[in-house]
Amino acid sequence: MIFVLGGARSGKSFFALKEASKIRGRKAFIATAEPFDEEMKERIERHKKERGRDWDTFEEPLMIADAIRETISTYKVTVVDCLTLWLSNIMHTDLDVNDEIGRLIESLHPTKNDSRVYIVSNEVGMGIVPDNDLARKFRDFAGVLNREVAELSDAVYLIAAGTPLKIK
Repeated sequence: MIFVLGGARSGKSFFALKEASKIRGRKAFIATAEPFDEEMKERIERHKKERGRDWDTFEEPLMIADAIRETISTYKVTVVDCLTLWLSNIMHTDLDVNDEIGRLIESLHPTKNDSRVYIVSNEVGMGIVPDNDLARKFRDFAGVLNREVAELSDAVYLIAAGTPLKIK
């Protein structure tokens, strides 16, 4: 498993897709974004076109643990983009955030097959302390989530200004 972290528009998704595209075989992309407005709809469609026909896209804003289990059993490579958007989606439901993080982490435990998984997430803990309770909870949950995924990962990359730095 390869974990790719970075700030907004840093190039983390581009890096994960570029690396995953080098792998031969069936490719799955698990997208967590929801098209709530016109700009996001356009962005989603643009990203689908950029990935091309080599990728099967699964739009799953909430139950990514199930989607990961499914794809790693049938695809050579899976890209999950992105955990922080998924976390935001979870926080806006009645689902228990800690339970869902636990389900996700369980789905990422090493398998006996040779499927490779790239996980993309935002690094949100390097900025100022947010001024409201919801934003602080999000930052704290994201920090725990990123730490747990990094611990399971075989490699971790931090992307800054489009430049990957391997940190594990």
